[in-house]
Amino acid sequence: MKRNLYNDDHEAFRGTVATFLDREVMPNLEQWEADHLVDRSMWKKAAEAGIIGTSIPEEFGGGGVTDFRFEMVRSEEIAHRGASGATGGWGVSDGIVPGYLMALGSRAQKEKYLSGLAAGDQIGAIAMTEPNAGSDLQAITTKAVRDGDDWVINGAKTFITNGCNCDFVIVVARTNLDAKPSQGTSLFIVEDGTPGFERGRKLKKLGMDAQDTSELSFSDVRVPADALLGELDMGFIHLMVNLPRERLIIGSGTLAGARAALTWTSEYVFDRPAFGQTIGDFQNTRFELAELETRVDALEAFVDRCALALNAEELTAVDAAKAKYLGSDLEIEVINRCLQLFGGYGYMLEYPIARAFKDTRIQAIFGGANEVMKELIGRDIAKRHKKR
Repeated sequence: MKRNLYNDDHEAFRGTVATFLDREVMPNLEQWEADHLVDRSMWKKAAEAGIIGTSIPEEFGGGGVTDFRFEMVRSEEIAHRGASGATGGWGVSDGIVPGYLMALGSRAQKEKYLSGLAAGDQIGAIAMTEPNAGSDLQAITTKAVRDGDDWVINGAKTFITNGCNCDFVIVVARTNLDAKPSQGTSLFIVEDGTPGFERGRKLKKLGMDAQDTSELSFSDVRVPADALLGELDMGFIHLMVNLPRERLIIGSGTLAGARAALTWTSEYVFDRPAFGQTIGDFQNTRFELAELETRVDALEAFVDRCALALNAEELTAVDAAKAKYLGSDLEIEVINRCLQLFGGYGYMLEYPIARAFKDTRIQAIFGGANEVMKELIGRDIAKRHKKR
């Protein structure tokens, strides 16, 4: 079916993204994966090319574009090249962090951090997850205590995207230990170089090798009162408001990844000879592709609707959870089954299907594990049923 989601502006942006990825990312991908770190110069070049900073208001040096479809175009071109590991940090620093600053930041915070992000001079991170608190954000133990005009932060975070490269990090901390976590949590901006703020080891992961992921520790980290982002003790609410966009970024990315895997596989099986014909000539192969393509088409219809709903500020947390859960589970299945059709070559990292196989597994975990997504959806079903 014809997809009517994009217009000429989106397709022009697609060409810009494709050119940038082919010129600046793909030639360096292997080295960045070996280093477990992307060179910072890539961020500056991406900003100059207009690849990142598009959603940041023009007054702070960005593109002033609020249309989520541009995020989807970028994801599709990244997925087509199997470059999610090298560009995964964009999803946080460019896809998520600016949203918090634009919605919650003071004028001074916006001028300081949004301008840096838009120019590619700064890289942002957000520190939610802790060693003993993953999807259950209400279980965090990092705390911030008021001391005169300052806040003193103590705690530890882990699995932090851009943890090594970041110039500042939005830290989720308890500020009222007597209140429920949902009513006593706040957000703080902690800058690189602040005494007591330390980065731990670069974590070795199953996939996404080029994306830097690390542990962060905060030992008597003193920040001024104006480092508070948003309202005091309202951090949990702030997170819940922004999570739908984060989860749709994941959901749309999984759609792009699944579609790319089908493209690679179709091209391969109808060229690869076996037993006097191509692999694609076997009924089993065609049945596999038929089933997977049909299901990806269905996912596409739902994700496209979610994108339009987000643009209209109507996307619910439950629908975003559905997109994230459905998309990540399907992408993992599609890539797993497509890899099988590549045979032994599917296990070779020179083929994008192999890289996608290891890079994709995290999709069902980060942004809230899929089990949590099911719980959110199930609670909503129960709530609607009980209202009858």
